[in-house]
Amino acid sequence: MEFYHFTEFAWPHLPPEEEFTSARLNLPSSVYDPQLGADLYNMCLDQYVLADELGLNCMVNEHHQTATCLNSSGVVPLSILARQTKNARILILGNPAANLADPIRCAEEMAMIDNISYGRLECGFVRGVPYELFASNGNPTETSQRLWESIELIQKAWTTHHGPFNYEGKWMHKRQVNVWPRPYQEPHPPIWTTGGSDLSHACRTVARGFTFAMFLTPVEKLSAMFRGVRNWCRDQGLQRPADDKFAFMPLVAVGETEKEAQDLIERVFWYVVNNKAEPQHRAPPGYVETNLYADFLSGRFTGGRTDAIRRQGMEFFRKNHVAIYGTPENVVSQIKSLHRKTGGFGHLIAMMHAGDMDFDITAKNMTLFAQKVMPHIKGLGSVSKKFGPLVKRGVKNAA
Repeated sequence: MEFYHFTEFAWPHLPPEEEFTSARLNLPSSVYDPQLGADLYNMCLDQYVLADELGLNCMVNEHHQTATCLNSSGVVPLSILARQTKNARILILGNPAANLADPIRCAEEMAMIDNISYGRLECGFVRGVPYELFASNGNPTETSQRLWESIELIQKAWTTHHGPFNYEGKWMHKRQVNVWPRPYQEPHPPIWTTGGSDLSHACRTVARGFTFAMFLTPVEKLSAMFRGVRNWCRDQGLQRPADDKFAFMPLVAVGETEKEAQDLIERVFWYVVNNKAEPQHRAPPGYVETNLYADFLSGRFTGGRTDAIRRQGMEFFRKNHVAIYGTPENVVSQIKSLHRKTGGFGHLIAMMHAGDMDFDITAKNMTLFAQKVMPHIKGLGSVSKKFGPLVKRGVKNAA
């Protein structure tokens, strides 16, 4: 199993809760203090350098017009980490491919980072959470198709080495595509996508040999999705995907005592508590399934995933493995239990920092996880034997 450290670079200095309705889209930037922000950026980057030293990989993401994530350009911290880290895989999860004005620019940037890091890039592409559509002025009914067309174009740009080609898609029209540099990894960096409830998207991801990731998902739903993908592959006559085609991100806190871990997870939980958004931004028409949007209009659906699990409280989080916390021994036990219940996954993205946690507190959490937890679970999960799409069962050298 591979392990990733993750922080959202979230702005912790929010007004009192009763003074704002959303941390996304409409919170005035006057709330941001550049001096404190500069300290936050550098502190978070220092966490990733420590992660590399501890044997953890690094994951960064990107969001726009929000206090919940100050990474408005994921490529910036990714570029820094490509140079400042030495061994860690560096994952961007991800590039908002559905909203990219120019996927070829993304292909060029990712190829550069893959070279600078000597082939340590893991490249994620995402549809984007619904709030992003307002920042990008995107059409929610088009995002899924745009995502897959962008991935197709970027893959072709990375793997075409005989000179320029033209591309005519539904959304993208490109002349004389000839990306320099080509990626360091052959045929290109591993590709990831994320998802929530769309099984067909998850199946498409894994069938193409990509890694599918889910965030903060209760274990029953997580297990159903992973099982659904495996069953679909079986029904299609495909090889069973290895565990490293599946990834999960929980909140993680490791303490020397249960009390220390409990206090720490409540600080990590800050991210969920303060991830507020107004109803009209949570489910724009065309973004979610028709039945879910009907629930939203009728009042039965009151928010997104983080809103729903926020109301359940910390015990719900622990029971459902959305939050994994405790002494090292207990954390090992919880991860093994989660791995068994889901049928297996190969990547654990640990969110170990949020809110006003300073570097020393976060570093202790990371160090306990790396030194006292990872050695006992790193052998979990099967690994793909071959890069590329899944093949039919019975074919030699299959993944």
